Amino acid sequence: MSLPVEMTFIDLPSPGGAENMVLSKGPLPTLKPGDILVRVEAAGINRPDVLQRKGDYPPPPGASPILGLEVAGEVVALGEGAQGFSIGDKVCALANGGGYAEYAAVPATQALGWPKGYDAVKAAALPETFFTVWANVFDMAGLKTGETILIHGGSSGIGTTAIQLAKALGAEVFVTAGSTEKCWACEALGAKRAINYRDEDFKSVVLEETGGRGVDVILDMVGGRYFDRNIGSLAKDGRLSIIAFLGGTRVEAANIAPILSKRLHVMGSALRPRTAAEKQAIRDGLLATAWPLLEAGKVAPVIHAVLPFERVADGHRMMEEGDHIGKIVVTTRNSS
Repeated sequence: MSLPVEMTFIDLPSPGGAENMVLSKGPLPTLKPGDILVRVEAAGINRPDVLQRKGDYPPPPGASPILGLEVAGEVVALGEGAQGFSIGDKVCALANGGGYAEYAAVPATQALGWPKGYDAVKAAALPETFFTVWANVFDMAGLKTGETILIHGGSSGIGTTAIQLAKALGAEVFVTAGSTEKCWACEALGAKRAINYRDEDFKSVVLEETGGRGVDVILDMVGGRYFDRNIGSLAKDGRLSIIAFLGGTRVEAANIAPILSKRLHVMGSALRPRTAAEKQAIRDGLLATAWPLLEAGKVAPVIHAVLPFERVADGHRMMEEGDHIGKIVVTTRNSS
């Protein structure tokens, strides 16, 4: 397959609003050792993209400055030493940047074949959320069969993924969400109880639902504003996994005594700064456990909207408005 000299990509000349993103032309990315070149058919929009667009989440050294952290498409070139894939393979991948483009270079160790029966849109909705949930809920927090989990932001891409994986692997799931419609959607995905945080106090509901025990794991993307109630919602030996700070980074007042008396674990992580070896280990865990669930239809991405590439700004606005349930995906001109 002969490759073009130039590609279309979404440029961000300066940080700011969604309107700052513009279609542009530029050279194809250069492959580093171990990379594969993907002819992108679809790319997911994620909250870190919005933060980077605003100037609040700069790419790490060596990463592409182009937005976009997950892609799906066809392998069209192999970098030196890249293993596991051949030209023509259909893959989805966690990108270190560069996803909002017709071609993206990604480490082969962060790529996965499309689950059987999947198309580009469904495949592009997988990497960022599945890597994040697997790393934080199962690897770090160690959620086990028979345990309970509270997932904040249950209707988000992360939330809908976490609900399904936790339920499929034998956990009991509680979630918070911001509307009746979102709560219904979460319960339809397998949550035992969805708590509308605008009308109810999640700590009170969790303690009532668990007979005063609390939950074993909390997946939190709110941060400071929820910290005190999160600590109060955990059972003995409970684990709080923080992945974002949508409610701020500061805790004004909190009773931290339960951290000692209940032997609680408070942890946090960001996906993008993880090493290549760490991301490969997450990829391997997904292939072994999550991919069979996807192929069996026991878990599936929830997709809120599919937009053409040139409407990526609308996708960012949807993300910021917060009314979506599940993932927002854009398709490139390479999509069939």
